[in-house]
Amino acid sequence: MRIGVLTGGGDVPGLNPCIRSIALSALDRGWEVIGFRRGWQGFLEIDPADPDSVSAHSIILDREAVRGIDRVGGTMLHTSRTDPRTVKEGDRTAHVLHVLDTLGVDALITLGGDGTLRFSAHLSAQGFPVVSVPKTMDNDVFGTDYCIGFSTAITRSVDAINALRTTAESHERIAIVELFGRRSGETALLAGFLAQVDRTVIAEVPADPEILLPLLVADRRSRPGGYAMCVISEGATLAGDASTEAERKLSATQRSEQAISRRLALLIEEQAKQGTIVQQLAYLMRSGDPDALDRMVGFAFGGLAIRKIEAGETGCMLALRDGNYCSVPIDTLLGGTKTVDVAALYDPNLYRPKLTHVEGMPMFLY
Repeated sequence: MRIGVLTGGGDVPGLNPCIRSIALSALDRGWEVIGFRRGWQGFLEIDPADPDSVSAHSIILDREAVRGIDRVGGTMLHTSRTDPRTVKEGDRTAHVLHVLDTLGVDALITLGGDGTLRFSAHLSAQGFPVVSVPKTMDNDVFGTDYCIGFSTAITRSVDAINALRTTAESHERIAIVELFGRRSGETALLAGFLAQVDRTVIAEVPADPEILLPLLVADRRSRPGGYAMCVISEGATLAGDASTEAERKLSATQRSEQAISRRLALLIEEQAKQGTIVQQLAYLMRSGDPDALDRMVGFAFGGLAIRKIEAGETGCMLALRDGNYCSVPIDTLLGGTKTVDVAALYDPNLYRPKLTHVEGMPMFLY
């Protein structure tokens, strides 16, 4: 057997432990593993008839190649956000299948978020054996309670939020901390709750400045240190916000609009006459080595992916549901969207998480 593996979308801690687990589990069975560099983009740049092209965009994952990578964040295979169906040359699905066939790949394991895994489902529908592994620090892949990278992103965010308190207090200001999360406010919800900030604004609920600003002013005045802390999702909106849905879907570097955290800060300074501190955590949320949970899930998903291939059970996405490792059909993520359950977990009047009923819920509340 020859197994292919790739990583796509944004990097997260926990990918390298998963890659190592895939490689070692396959090697223990006498199989070979080839890693494709730069996600689906790497496939598009491979000419199977050109050995130099193949070596530039792939790597044999033997024991030496994966030695020690589990201790490092990011992905040794590099990454891209390419979907071979939507490149300027047109749909390149046939080319991807040609590369896999020519290089003798028997099955493919894909590690990615919504975009990467959508093409994985498409490839599986063409008849190629694929096992997909969900990863995203937003934890918003539909069909699984947990995605690799989420725990580390929350841990990084909580540490940074609490560290910023000293500066906010020193200057007696209202601190606005913006976290990644364009469509889902789950990272903001949990990071805000765990850091016990004053107010949390999530992507799912537009914030009314006429309500939010007086709350933050009151928070600042009620604290002996004379400061307040607010966490906000990058995809959040303000009531009356002129930004469009299409604009909010763009990455931070593609947007023409001013970041939501800065727009909120300007309102606080102009209308509430309070000083502010703005901090966008951005890529720091997913940088560095993985925490214990993301190591565990990465290792477990890697071994499970190989067992699925060995059993002939491809065409699936690995998942965690109710705390249990399992798999679901690979196209499950196409069946819905995963966002914060506002009614159960959030108070939109106070802009605070509402974690009062947790019995029977999974560890991360989804």
